[in-house]
Amino acid sequence: MFKIADIELQNRVVIAPMAGVSNIAFRTIMKEFGAGLIYAEMVSDKALTFGNKKTVKMIEVVDEERPLTMQVFGGDLETIVEGAKIIDQHSNCDIIDLNMGCPVNKVIKSDAGAKLLLDPQKIYTIVKAVVEAVEKPVTVKMRIGWDKNTIYAVEIAQICEKAGAKAIAVHARTRKQMYSGKADWSYIKQIKDAVDIPVIGNGDITTPEDAKRMLEETGCDAVMIGRGVLGNPWLVEQTVQYLETGTYNRDISIEERFHRMSNHMERLIALKGEKVAMLEMRNHGPWYVKGLPGASHVRKALSQVSTKDDLLQIIEEYQNHRKEGPH
Repeated sequence: MFKIADIELQNRVVIAPMAGVSNIAFRTIMKEFGAGLIYAEMVSDKALTFGNKKTVKMIEVVDEERPLTMQVFGGDLETIVEGAKIIDQHSNCDIIDLNMGCPVNKVIKSDAGAKLLLDPQKIYTIVKAVVEAVEKPVTVKMRIGWDKNTIYAVEIAQICEKAGAKAIAVHARTRKQMYSGKADWSYIKQIKDAVDIPVIGNGDITTPEDAKRMLEETGCDAVMIGRGVLGNPWLVEQTVQYLETGTYNRDISIEERFHRMSNHMERLIALKGEKVAMLEMRNHGPWYVKGLPGASHVRKALSQVSTKDDLLQIIEEYQNHRKEGPH
């Protein structure tokens, strides 16, 4: 257990914010599998200040997913402060996080996300202004730098702490790496050694053993898992178990996988309606069946579903085929 400001977290497993993924349907599943803290997908400061209905809906939080961090991105001081204030006053989240790590061009073009890493002084100004404008604790999620020649990770972490941030999450890649190559955990250790606030390590955690190794190698306070939990919510439960007891249950049945996939679909339908939900399940479905025998055909079929019945039929056909066995 550790704390961010006065918020007690039940364990050291944190779920990363993932655009287009980390909505209420996904987050409540992560919570049921035991995540200590969940980050919602990032929202645009400008969209919030313009009152964009879709974005305003994205800051809704249900009690069963708390404690929860709501993440905002922006590169303009005035609107990121205003966006944070809207979250502070209108969202039931517990923590407000400032995104300084998103590497995608659309975000970079607005001088937001990882682009801020090139201007440590601007980071100080933004963090300090947001901290002073809101009641909820403020944290920062960052990458280690822009590219291998521009890594100010330790300096920026210290700046964030000085400006009043209550914790820092570090994705141990540069912006240039995007999601490729290897995360360099040595920077997480350097940051942990340089600040007194909690540090959450992020990057390349796909097994419970990875999580334990990161904690041991870097001394970080918690581990953040992103892509590793896509279609694999069991990784959350396994990691919590492994960190607490040294063992975990490795066996996930095919039936359980399909049950969870269907359950995820139902939650998405309840949240967004069948049409949008099924478009999103074109991504989630293939993740759930990754590694199953004969999965390539099923993954292709799942990536083209349009209705709830489509998905249920694919599951039924796969299970029937398995029961029949080879001819």
